[in-house]
Amino acid sequence: MKTVIEQFDQTIPDGALVKFQELLDELERWNKKVNLTAIRGREEMVTAHLLDSLVARPLLKGRRILDVGTGAGFPGLPLAIAESEREFDLVDSNNKKIMFVQHAAGLLGLDNVNAVKARTEDYAPGYRFDTVIARAVATVPRLLELAGHHVGEDGVFVALKGRNPTEELEALPREWAAEVTPLKVPGLEDGSRHAVLLRRA
Repeated sequence: MKTVIEQFDQTIPDGALVKFQELLDELERWNKKVNLTAIRGREEMVTAHLLDSLVARPLLKGRRILDVGTGAGFPGLPLAIAESEREFDLVDSNNKKIMFVQHAAGLLGLDNVNAVKARTEDYAPGYRFDTVIARAVATVPRLLELAGHHVGEDGVFVALKGRNPTEELEALPREWAAEVTPLKVPGLEDGSRHAVLLRRA
């Protein structure tokens, strides 16, 4: 794993590699008993869970980050390990997945993670976020319906997608402006990952 992350062109904080390793160990362990993710092979986990989460790191803005539909904690947990000075709220309505996220955050000593079982549209933390991030949850217009209200006035919504979602962006509400950035994930073919950065127009 160390070699793959070194190719990744990111500065990884001290101790983060060990935590990444422990996170995937724990995910494998839980996956044998509870179906958290369809991805089982370790190498595939490194690419599809770890690197595919960390690729969003340069797109984060501000201190408060909300990961909507986090599932088993991706991209939120790897980002929280790499960005310990930021606060992460990880929200999902699936109880067993949020139980895993809470367990993993406790095990790894991630004091900057708040894992919440809730539907995104019902979540009411009492404040808005500098960055809202979602990975493969829904179409871009639907994501904005569900979670656009969580984005602070000058914040950004980062929607992590596969191919460039041109058709989805045609249905974008007028009050949002989108910028699409291709992402390069080691182990995945070029052009297979994009981020849509959404800001209030």
